[in-house]
Amino acid sequence: GNICRSPMAEFVMKDMVRKAGLEDQIFVDSKACRRDELGNDTYFGTKAVLREKGIPFSKRKARQITKEDYDAYDYIIGMDMENMRDLARIMGGDSAGKIHLLLDFVGEHRDVADPWYTGDFDTTYEDVSKGCERLLQRLMA
Repeated sequence: GNICRSPMAEFVMKDMVRKAGLEDQIFVDSKACRRDELGNDTYFGTKAVLREKGIPFSKRKARQITKEDYDAYDYIIGMDMENMRDLARIMGGDSAGKIHLLLDFVGEHRDVADPWYTGDFDTTYEDVSKGCERLLQRLMA
């Protein structure tokens, strides 16, 4: 985890936040639910679509989310229902209502497809982009 969809969302959201002039008010990060890719950089397919769309990105290492992150963040976003189950387990529930499925922000209760399996980074980018756009609108409201 934390090499395809979540870093794509991190860099897309950071770009939107920067363009909105809100870098000093909104902190964006991404982490894995699982341990299988810890320490690895963003996957080349994600980097390629970000480069194609003109979204800046930097070298990074996949890290795992922890229970302590629940108190540190206002929103914790999952890409699919498996993430949502993992997040609830890791966090020990969601008493403050912080855990959200990304596409719920656009009124589509469905998964963001994982391009690691589909190979379709463009469709994933479109979903991530519209989800991040709506999330940012919510944060600015």
